[in-house]
Amino acid sequence: MKKIEAIIKPHKLEEVKEALNEIGIRGMTVTEVKGYGRQKGHKEIYRGAEYQVDFMPKIKIEIVIEKDQADRVVEAIVKAAGTGKIGDGKIFILPVEEVVRIRTGEQGPEAI
Repeated sequence: MKKIEAIIKPHKLEEVKEALNEIGIRGMTVTEVKGYGRQKGHKEIYRGAEYQVDFMPKIKIEIVIEKDQADRVVEAIVKAAGTGKIGDGKIFILPVEEVVRIRTGEQGPEAI
């Protein structure tokens, strides 16, 4: 099993969700996060004063899938979330040792 963590722009969430639904991914966890990379934030003006916004709002999507689905999931996220501009985000792929469904006690791929 694999865990996919994708950090994307907030306005791309709906497109990513639809792309994942199209390939059969039904469950995900979504968190509002803040961060920066090469983008390094931006300057804004509030009540006439300019200030630096270092952490940009992002969305973190977490999905646990069977190993053989990883390439399709990554491809769907890249296609749906990509704009070709700096700040599009990143995808991290991690191994998952075990999954347990709390309600039934099911383990492994059946628990996903």
